[in-house]
Amino acid sequence: MSQQKLTAPYGSWSSPITSDIVSGAGKTLCGTAVDSLGRLLWLESRPTESGRSVLVKAKGGDDEATDITPKEFSVRTLANEYGGGDFSVSGDTVFFSNYDDQRLYKQSIGSKAESPPVALTPDFGGPLVAYADGVFDKRFNRYITVREDRRESVSTSVTTIVAVELNESIIQDPKVLISGNDFYAFPRLDNDGKRIAWIEWSHPNMPWDRSQLWVGYISDNGDVYKRVCVAGADPTIVESPTEPKWSSEGELFFITDRNIGFWNLHKWVEADNKVVPVYSLDSLEAEFTRPSWVYGINSFEMINGQQRLIACSYRQKGRSYLGVLDMNKNALTDLQIPFTDLRNITSGVNCLYVEGASAIHPLSIAKVTLDDQASKVLDFKIIWSSSPTSSKYESYFSSPEFIEFPTEVPGENAYAYYYPPTNPMYEASKEEKPPLLLESHGGPTDEAHGSLNLNIQFWTSRGWAFVDVNYGGSSGYGRKFRERLLKNWGIVDVNDCCSCAQFLVNSGKADGERLCITGCSAGGYTTLAALAFKNIFKAGASLFGVADLKMLKEQSVKFEAYYIDNLVGSENAFVERNPINSVDQFSCPVILFQGLEDKVVNPEQARIIYKALKSKGLPVALVEYEGEQHGFRMAENIKFTLEQQMVFFARLVGHFKVADEFKSVKIDNFD
Repeated sequence: MSQQKLTAPYGSWSSPITSDIVSGAGKTLCGTAVDSLGRLLWLESRPTESGRSVLVKAKGGDDEATDITPKEFSVRTLANEYGGGDFSVSGDTVFFSNYDDQRLYKQSIGSKAESPPVALTPDFGGPLVAYADGVFDKRFNRYITVREDRRESVSTSVTTIVAVELNESIIQDPKVLISGNDFYAFPRLDNDGKRIAWIEWSHPNMPWDRSQLWVGYISDNGDVYKRVCVAGADPTIVESPTEPKWSSEGELFFITDRNIGFWNLHKWVEADNKVVPVYSLDSLEAEFTRPSWVYGINSFEMINGQQRLIACSYRQKGRSYLGVLDMNKNALTDLQIPFTDLRNITSGVNCLYVEGASAIHPLSIAKVTLDDQASKVLDFKIIWSSSPTSSKYESYFSSPEFIEFPTEVPGENAYAYYYPPTNPMYEASKEEKPPLLLESHGGPTDEAHGSLNLNIQFWTSRGWAFVDVNYGGSSGYGRKFRERLLKNWGIVDVNDCCSCAQFLVNSGKADGERLCITGCSAGGYTTLAALAFKNIFKAGASLFGVADLKMLKEQSVKFEAYYIDNLVGSENAFVERNPINSVDQFSCPVILFQGLEDKVVNPEQARIIYKALKSKGLPVALVEYEGEQHGFRMAENIKFTLEQQMVFFARLVGHFKVADEFKSVKIDNFD
């Protein structure tokens, strides 16, 4: 017999998905690998340990695991500021970057008791030189990796591909193998160690705008003596090749978006120096990879023990699929698994390890066991979960509805995930429409995913509607959609977010008088711009967001030195679309959250907009966190940010009392 629901205003419902549960479930997955015995290793960032990143190794059974990173270490690189490619495994040795000093270390993991890490690179007295995305070179017993050298300057750091010697008793500066361009990524050796592939790109491009794939031939003394540009050199072809990978037969595969505007698998024909498509998803408007904000993306993998079979993930209209590509038959077979959002793939012993999530699965690692032909899934087992206890709250989960809505440009649509208020214990009166919180994702060249996020469920289980928008400029929908934002940041994203909110109001899914907007980083800019230049939203929250475009441009890290120019355009646009220049147009409450060690968005950004809004007389609050960088990693700060957003919106817009006992920070011009 079903329990009768209590009738209570939207936003006032009680929920077991507490802020403690959300903040404690915020473990982040930062990569997977397999050692010589086929054991899985993964890197997880732990909010309960102040964001420390720890390598974990599965033992004999899949249910057993042990930390291998000593407590005084944290595995994280700051290369390109956003990191990624923090570690790699070869045999029974793991190579990793340590957060505090950014030096490269190696550690034996073969024995029962792991040996202590041993430094491989010089100590420069601080985190001045960073390493990422490396591979072991068995031919010369060395480690080849990307190096970012900030010893002379942070803004003009020098990026190269270097070789770190492993048999020297004295630590020496690594040997530069490849240099001369602004950026490098994906150094990948063939099985014989005689050829190396890599990706490079130069200002003013981001790696997803234009890049090049090169192959170098390695001499007997370990130098690169000959280079061939495989893709990206022809100025008449717009493409951004990525993820080079050698097969055991010595064939080079990679992903590029030449001609069709969607990232698809290609192969290099070495004899003719030609590029041929392996399999194309362009007719499906789907693609195999995502923008390289971080090092180490791995969206396809050669299947161990199988000839000419590639495991791959691809994304189509907001959903990911896992497939096996048979190159002999030129056929792609979809594998049925519960995940609808996939990240990286690692090939194991008779299995695949897949990073993914779904509407009911938080970010997880699954062991996918295949049949002998690798055409069918025999077993699917979760090995690791960012929130292992989340399933107990499943009856409170709001399922995302993928929506396509019209934009202000005739004939152009954008996309979003709409989450209705959901709670098995409560309902609202039929006359009431729910308050809506719209999230504008960061990047802005990134994507919202319709997978389980307890942060979102925190809102929906209390009676809020929530929508996560993929505005024009988001990834996952091809180059043409992605480039809608070029020279239009602050216009297309703002208009699309407003169009989405209005679409939901017109559909009866949200209360037009209780529309709120939130966003992190670039999403924080969209939030502030929407509040300055539109009158749709009644309040907003900016998390380490951009308030001053000119300041962002002047203080950008090298990786993004021209990104802002590409997005904004002319000098006039920097003035006209700058929230700090348009404070007089703000008319509603704003709350701001900022980490004080943020190197991407200067903390001064939050302070100047806070002071300006306070002087204007609008309700405003600023929360600053010691020790936080770009993106909050500490559980207590994740928790507090969530609570303060909710109580802020409830007090100033919601017209209801939050069921939880959250104590509000002081709101200037209100308290």
